[in-house]
Amino acid sequence: MNQRTIKNSVELVGIGLHKGVSVKMILEPLNEDSGIVFFRSDLGKSIKLSPDNVIDTTLATVLGNGEARISTIEHLLSAIHAYGIDNLRIILDNEEVPIMDGSSIGYCMLLDEAGIVEQSAKKRAIAIKKTIEINDGEKFVKVEPSNKTIFDFTINFSHQSIKEQHYRFTYSIQAYKDEIARARTFGFLQEVNYLRSIGLAKGGNLSNCIVLDESGILNKEGLRYKEEFVRHKILDAIGDMSILGMPLMGTYISFAGSHKLNHFLTKKILSQSDAFEIITLEDEVQEENLEYATTQV
Repeated sequence: MNQRTIKNSVELVGIGLHKGVSVKMILEPLNEDSGIVFFRSDLGKSIKLSPDNVIDTTLATVLGNGEARISTIEHLLSAIHAYGIDNLRIILDNEEVPIMDGSSIGYCMLLDEAGIVEQSAKKRAIAIKKTIEINDGEKFVKVEPSNKTIFDFTINFSHQSIKEQHYRFTYSIQAYKDEIARARTFGFLQEVNYLRSIGLAKGGNLSNCIVLDESGILNKEGLRYKEEFVRHKILDAIGDMSILGMPLMGTYISFAGSHKLNHFLTKKILSQSDAFEIITLEDEVQEENLEYATTQV
């Protein structure tokens, strides 16, 4: 299997979740072995996708390079990774990626519009060789060796509309679009009100977020999936783990994981040379799953 980029440049205009400011985003193809690169057109600065460039994980995953910041990148990256795109330039004229409807389905539609092309260089992946874990009390994230890419997530909230939810997702492009992409971000009304009082969540509303008060869900249309809350956590985790810079071959498991724990996990994986190997993905395998024939680089 070869590396991928998009066939045509595409663009959209939306608002950022926290600043509520309009932002124009353009996706452009890049040459093989270029990776995923963000570019702040208003500042003339590029930020390459790397765990070393993650500067904040408090409310979203944020990349930074000097004065240049790119916030709320995880939903877009989740779709890019799910589509198997290796090389892409993401141009923004403000600091937040557009929130769209709070899921990644809008980005999937944008990538469908752009089209996907294969390049001449072989696709590489990070194959996990041993279990790596990050703990924070009872919360944890970890990766284990596997010949597939699997995300297994559990959450447990006291709220009656969530409670305990578990979902196990085995990657394919179609499965991502069917099972994960439409899951929206969520928040509690009390927290949203507080964030707005300190100048955040200005772009959040019932069109791009599931909002819960003490008694239930405020969105009149209800949920898109029975386990939409935990499926969105998987959506986030796919985006966060893509910051490794290559597809992950292994099983990701989490209980109550977060952007912060995911960031620590990517850093820990790359810091341990015996924890992974870089592999190439062979031509004769199907692109729709990760049971690839592999060779070590």
